[in-house]
Amino acid sequence: MADAKAKAGKPIWPKASAPLVRAILAGHSALGLAFAALIYLVCFSGTMAVLLMELERWETPQVAPVQDVPLSAVTTMRDEALAKYPGAHHLYVYMPTDDVPRARVLVDAVEGEPLKEWAADTNGHLVEEYAAPFTKFLQRLHFYLFLPPTWGLIVVGLTGVALLSSLVSGIMAHPRVFRDAFHLRWGGSKRLQEADMHNRIGVWGLPFHVLVSLSGALLGLSTLMIGILAMIVFQGDVNKAYALFLAPAPADDPRPAPLAPLDPMFAYVGEQAPQANVTSVFFEHPGESGQSVMVTAETPNRLDRGDYWVFGGDGKLLEGGFSDSAKPGNAILQGLYLLHFGWFGGWPIKIAYILLGMGLTAVTASGVAIWLARRRDKGKPAPAWERVWTAFCWGQPPALALAAIAAVAAPAVPLLAVWGVATLAALGLCVLWTRRRLSVVLRAASAVLIGLVPAVHLVLNGGSYADPGAWVINGILVLLALACAATFVPLRAEAKLKSVIAPAE
Repeated sequence: MADAKAKAGKPIWPKASAPLVRAILAGHSALGLAFAALIYLVCFSGTMAVLLMELERWETPQVAPVQDVPLSAVTTMRDEALAKYPGAHHLYVYMPTDDVPRARVLVDAVEGEPLKEWAADTNGHLVEEYAAPFTKFLQRLHFYLFLPPTWGLIVVGLTGVALLSSLVSGIMAHPRVFRDAFHLRWGGSKRLQEADMHNRIGVWGLPFHVLVSLSGALLGLSTLMIGILAMIVFQGDVNKAYALFLAPAPADDPRPAPLAPLDPMFAYVGEQAPQANVTSVFFEHPGESGQSVMVTAETPNRLDRGDYWVFGGDGKLLEGGFSDSAKPGNAILQGLYLLHFGWFGGWPIKIAYILLGMGLTAVTASGVAIWLARRRDKGKPAPAWERVWTAFCWGQPPALALAAIAAVAAPAVPLLAVWGVATLAALGLCVLWTRRRLSVVLRAASAVLIGLVPAVHLVLNGGSYADPGAWVINGILVLLALACAATFVPLRAEAKLKSVIAPAE
């Protein structure tokens, strides 16, 4: 019996000396502080990015959903798009899916300008031009942090590495973290309560946290890794490295030529993948002798975006149009995208990703707050940094809400400027207010502005939507506003109580 009790009480984590634990904890704190703002911003925007497809539908509720669009409609969409934009460099045709039930055409009409987006009816006729500025803004924020794309991806990838390293070091710095997974110290020191919640949320969501940080790091650093692979394996030939992931591009030939026939391509895809559904068709330099067409088809119950084939202007598969060597690399990349954003398994997976993403964002925010509180307890307070961190973290919800309102009410307004000014305004309040007042006011502003987003959306759309999916986002926004209000009310009550007990604080 004694042996059984001893065995049951044995910790699952290897025992470490106190100096080693302190050293790991110091490294964990230093790494978290160095990347704190970037990690918080990436986690916050990434949680919202789970709903990118739903947000695009919410921004364009005038577009009625369609289903069961025949493949013959692709030709109509292509021809009508080229009639509107002759000489377009690229065309992207997307067929309806469960997540985005609409047929869409994206046209690269003028190099350097945003793509023109059109919705089509079930016959392929273009019926509505639309734009989704807030969705594009959120994409650029999460993918690139508004840096040039290549550098932005690298910075986001390095942020993922820092987050993953912080998770590992955080677990190693707390040998009892698994044993105390459900031990919460309530009613005592506020710092201890926050530390317990920081550790518990970190442990409860650990598999998810590792998954999103690792996949984000791999996706962000993929360009850098392919460059290193080219140097090591292919003597610097980047094209050979990319051939492991992508089909080779056809030779450029701008001479005019008839448009490529699509029926032979669809017939070939149907023979090669009879269970797959064509989801997108990409036309490169249509109407030129060097044109090519890439057809993507998704097979149900596969954790990637399916296979693709590249055809020439004569409708025949190009040599190497999709090589066997590219299939594993392409499947890995596409699978990483789906795993990273939770774009598989429908709404149950998306809801889980949103809740776990909110937890990871809270872990990031509380980690810095705990470090600052520990300094205060040791007699080395940093009140300026406490105010800055509070303003930055709680300044993001109202800043993004203002960007969403601007996107709905005045789409021409640059959303980066709206978000940037709102963030700077929140940080500017650090000069005037205490940390507690900042927290109270910004939480209240978050609740009010997030609640205003669906209200403004409803008013500007006349209280009705052609796409009922917009109601889903409105419902989520109302819940978020209520959640922010729920954090504001007790904090406000606590502030009033403290002002009576210790007015000078």
